[in-house]
Amino acid sequence: MSFTSILQTNQEAVSDQPSPTTKDGSRTSVSDALLRPLHDLRISLIDRCNLRCVYCMPREVFGPDYAFLPKSEWLDFSQIERLARAFVTLGVRKLRLTGGEPLLRPNLPELAVRLSKIDEVEDLAITTNGLLLAPMADELKRSGIDRVTISLDALDSELLGRMNGLGVPPTRVLKGIDAAIACGLSPKINMVVQKGVNECEILPMARYFHDRRVPLRFIEYMDVGNGQRWDRSQVVPSGDLLKLLRTEFSLDALPANALGEVARRFGNPAGDWEVGFVSSITSPFCGSCNRARVSADGKLYTCLFATAGTDLKPILESDRDACDLEDSLAKLWVGRKDRYSELRSGKAGGDDTASRVPMSFVGG
Repeated sequence: MSFTSILQTNQEAVSDQPSPTTKDGSRTSVSDALLRPLHDLRISLIDRCNLRCVYCMPREVFGPDYAFLPKSEWLDFSQIERLARAFVTLGVRKLRLTGGEPLLRPNLPELAVRLSKIDEVEDLAITTNGLLLAPMADELKRSGIDRVTISLDALDSELLGRMNGLGVPPTRVLKGIDAAIACGLSPKINMVVQKGVNECEILPMARYFHDRRVPLRFIEYMDVGNGQRWDRSQVVPSGDLLKLLRTEFSLDALPANALGEVARRFGNPAGDWEVGFVSSITSPFCGSCNRARVSADGKLYTCLFATAGTDLKPILESDRDACDLEDSLAKLWVGRKDRYSELRSGKAGGDDTASRVPMSFVGG
């Protein structure tokens, strides 16, 4: 079945569903088996990182002898651009560059320029740990990056050093955040909250970023596929976090501002600061998930908790034209049935995560 046929069939099946549109109002998105339209694409640029966070790339797994991808296996910029253009044809409007740590990828601004020139892309963002951001922020902004999400789990130096596995204090990350603010990169902060580890930092983080009017996201500790022996008892429910924050801040629920938005957002009365909650454990959002992920070596994953991906390199390295790539991607998305978090939510304990793709391989 061709992309045109798939698109026609999808539009008939989801005629009552919201769908992304092009600038002229025409519908272009394909939807999966559960009627979820394709809208966001996360592209991992590299599987390496300069931290060893205990919930993502723990040192006991990603040690000195860990076999990272050879550079020769990374998708090159032309392949990434070709993939991005094909996904845009299928309905993607938001691109996010991830890793590993994407700022480790050489010549990153060159790629950003290429992706920013794709007319239908409405948002080009990057997720980073922030260690390399300060000297790069201005160039990233000039190259077309619209927004940056920065991972930071504590302000206390000793605690953060334990969490990132390398004893790195928050100083460089905070400088990167300041640089992002100064050049208009619209930073947002992600904080993974783990009971018994860093819940003591919830209010200090909120105070710090409230004063700077930087949005803050609290992420429930997830059973990502890194073999870190996830324990549900270490999850701090988002509802508990909201109650705690409301002891110091007035926060009202905000409406979703984007298709498939995963965070529940709350804002202060002045309208100049917000927090959000990504609650994969206590309030799964599989039903609206519209994200596809491509790893640094060109595998497509249709779920963060996937056990396997589909290798796209044979198509990218062949002489087949753009329509063949679009057809292949459309068929993969139409067959998508992933809803891991919804299925997991009824289970009492964690699953064996060793067989699932590491989050560091496909981005968060």
